[in-house]
Amino acid sequence: MFDHPVTGAAVAGFLLGGSLIIAIGAQNAFILRQGLARNHVFVVCLIAAICDALLIAAGVAGLGTIVARSPVLISFVTIGGAIFLFGYAFLAFRRALHPHALEAANRSAGSLWAAVTTVLALTFLNPHVYLDTVLLIGGISGGYEGTARLAFGLGACVASFVWFFGLGYGARLLAPVFVKPLAWRILDIIIGLIMAGLAVGLLLRFANS
Repeated sequence: MFDHPVTGAAVAGFLLGGSLIIAIGAQNAFILRQGLARNHVFVVCLIAAICDALLIAAGVAGLGTIVARSPVLISFVTIGGAIFLFGYAFLAFRRALHPHALEAANRSAGSLWAAVTTVLALTFLNPHVYLDTVLLIGGISGGYEGTARLAFGLGACVASFVWFFGLGYGARLLAPVFVKPLAWRILDIIIGLIMAGLAVGLLLRFANS
């Protein structure tokens, strides 16, 4: 089933988007804390996912189109994207060697406005979000054409919704597990393997093109 170009592109987008977004950061920590406190969980998850989707769409529609028109840019983005993914994989494996439990202590319930402004700030004031969504995902989408490119972008967007809502509402179930450094070690190893696999796939597709 995954041999179909559109399906394969959607799966590739989902895996890439999921791998990038899972990386432990301030945004994920905030949503995890909101989930543990059951404080405006739906709103913060929805805002974080929609923001990601908008940035991915901008990358796929804008940068992806520009890149698609230039074989030189496609080559540059593909090779650069592979190097970037290998770098992410290296960092994930390095974190796995020295894992740390993510502190997500409960806080007193705050206002809806405070929750919304915080998640927006953690999203748009984070330079990595533009690198991941607009540049990396948008640039790599330039290697796909037509419906396949749209499927790639949708796959990445779905990964954002699945992750944020899964993290927010699954926080209470995950908390006892991810208090242990071993859980983060396993997660980082999985992230590293996915990143490295995607990088190899990019290079193989580039070599066969």
